[in-house]
Amino acid sequence: MRSVNRRNFLLGTAAAAAHAGMAASLPGAASSGTNTQDAALASKQRPNIIVYHSDQFRWDFVGANGLNSSTHTPNLDALAAGGTNFTHAVTNQPVCAPSRAVLLTGCYATETGVWRNGPGLRQDLPTLATELRKAGYTANYIGKWHLAPGSTASSGGPGFVRPEHRGGFLDMWEASNELEFTTHPYEGTIWDRDGKEITFKDEYRVDFLTDRAERFLRQKQEKPFLLVLSQLEPHQQNDLHRMVGPRGSAERFINATVPVDLRSYPGDWHQQLPDYYGCCESIDASVGRLRKVLDEEHLAENTIFVFMSDHGCHFMTRNQEYKRSTHNSSLRIPLLIAGPGFDRARQIQEIAGIVHIAPTLLDAAGVPAPESMKGKSMMPLLRSAEAREAWPNKELIQISESMTGRAIRTRDWTYCIADPSGTSNAPASNDYHEYQMYDQRNDPHELVNLAGRKEYRERADELREELKKLIAASGEPEPEIAPARLYP
Repeated sequence: MRSVNRRNFLLGTAAAAAHAGMAASLPGAASSGTNTQDAALASKQRPNIIVYHSDQFRWDFVGANGLNSSTHTPNLDALAAGGTNFTHAVTNQPVCAPSRAVLLTGCYATETGVWRNGPGLRQDLPTLATELRKAGYTANYIGKWHLAPGSTASSGGPGFVRPEHRGGFLDMWEASNELEFTTHPYEGTIWDRDGKEITFKDEYRVDFLTDRAERFLRQKQEKPFLLVLSQLEPHQQNDLHRMVGPRGSAERFINATVPVDLRSYPGDWHQQLPDYYGCCESIDASVGRLRKVLDEEHLAENTIFVFMSDHGCHFMTRNQEYKRSTHNSSLRIPLLIAGPGFDRARQIQEIAGIVHIAPTLLDAAGVPAPESMKGKSMMPLLRSAEAREAWPNKELIQISESMTGRAIRTRDWTYCIADPSGTSNAPASNDYHEYQMYDQRNDPHELVNLAGRKEYRERADELREELKKLIAASGEPEPEIAPARLYP
């Protein structure tokens, strides 16, 4: 009965707000004081937004995606079952900091200043946080940031982030710029908005950060809120050079499923997968905890809940570390959204990049996206078959650190180019060579590189021209792309 009464209350206040808006538009309507009151009322009805950000979480480790018999993710599966599952979401930059910059700004990594790990986010760019705060939201952040300039690890300094480097998250702040260096799985330090240390010990890191998020959600909220909870898991603990699941979880997953894309390649998946499974299970439990709190605090009906990752993990099978490649194991991410506007119990199979998430959430909140955002709202994909048919299904991928590369990901193909000099310390290049080409329909695990094969030359030429257009649209000069001359 309580939920029915709440629903009636929300419908009633929404109708009142609409009536007030109509009255204000009539000749002789009340002046700016009334408009201010109307704006405040409208602001109260905007949905809360929670972005649950997991680091390096493979899309196929969500049970709802149906490809992994060992995955134990009942809470994520429930989120997918009741909301919208973007089954072919991809990152536009498969490395931690650049991907986060894309998420928050709706721009490509090279436009944000964060084309690799280390540089700080441009302070002049609008972000999801700045635009929601203009609309009356509070913007709150917990966990890993990774968008302040410099490296706390190399400088030996703390992970405290100055307010001007917080991307508009100027309300509750409990974070570390590089969580992997200021914490370990069972102890560590984050900092509040004033620089005061918040420490934990003998509690698993995922659970500690979830505690902080629960604490926030149980407080009385005077305004609609944006909350980002940014976990490190299942990312490896850098100084230990391995993933670390909760105690005992590695033993339980010792004989778990090995994804098909890993089985044929050398790497460290033999050692790392059990703990990785444990990390993913702990993330799922955390999601379940927060959704339970939303129910208990009567926030669930008016809260958009997003679960996502910045990139995947290939366990050193494709290069010498865990991501920074154009393979599905790096690029494809889980993207589950539930709440107002997304409670459709459906799958969206269009290719959709992280660059579109901020514009989508602004659209769902009724807030206009700034002109700087290159991404587009995905809300139309939920509304009509015509919108889905018109969706481009072409995403630009930028690669740094492992190489200077670019790629296009479509429904059917991945086509990748790389600077032939082997440089990995440049944001872009004017000259690339074809490097990789995969047939997503017939080789979804990307076991056969088709670059340079003459029977695919016509298709490669088409993809090359499409990639050039995407590169130019991202603000980079159109490059020269030399065809591959040899079979890989």
